[in-house]
Amino acid sequence: MKPPQTTIIADDREANSAVVAALYEMERINLIIHRLKIGDYLINNNFLFERKTLIDFVASIKDGRLFQQTKKMANGPLNGALILEGTASDLSGSRMTREAIQGALITVSILFGVPVLRSQDAVESASLMIFTAQQMRRFSNSAIPRHVKRPKGKRKAQIYLLQSIPEIGPKRAKLLIEKFGSAEKIFRQDLQQLTSVPGIGKKAAKAIRWIVG
Repeated sequence: MKPPQTTIIADDREANSAVVAALYEMERINLIIHRLKIGDYLINNNFLFERKTLIDFVASIKDGRLFQQTKKMANGPLNGALILEGTASDLSGSRMTREAIQGALITVSILFGVPVLRSQDAVESASLMIFTAQQMRRFSNSAIPRHVKRPKGKRKAQIYLLQSIPEIGPKRAKLLIEKFGSAEKIFRQDLQQLTSVPGIGKKAAKAIRWIVG
């Protein structure tokens, strides 16, 4: 028995990409080129992918596009994910620090709640989309994770971000925010400054430094 056909709508700005070329070569794919308001690829009308090469990822951090795009995806009606395509060597001339890239990934995946997937090249990016469609078919609609309610307001959002770090949790996140005022300032503190907060031990402090270091 043949697997069901997968319908993929690719944004027309991706029409000449190697990913679209790879999708054309795959079987049981109904590929449509059309302008999308959000994301680059719409899978079976129920899942979105934003696809970026690592070079474009760095450029989008610098000009702010990354956070605008992922915020729209996070607030939209569909589940979605970001595909980062390429290898570490692609970033050799980017002049962007590892900390800045990590900070962007934390914002996208933890604060906005958009999963980040990695691929080495365009063919693997196309395959990830097909695998996603196959996995979604294996679950009933009731079993597919839905969007959780995200906190509103900067303070709540920063607590939400901090409590996702191992050893922190909601109580310690609130203590840290009350002490230092913002997640940005917390991430700048060294071990001694972090452990000066009552309730924050060395293990928790090391977990914070590990995330941002």
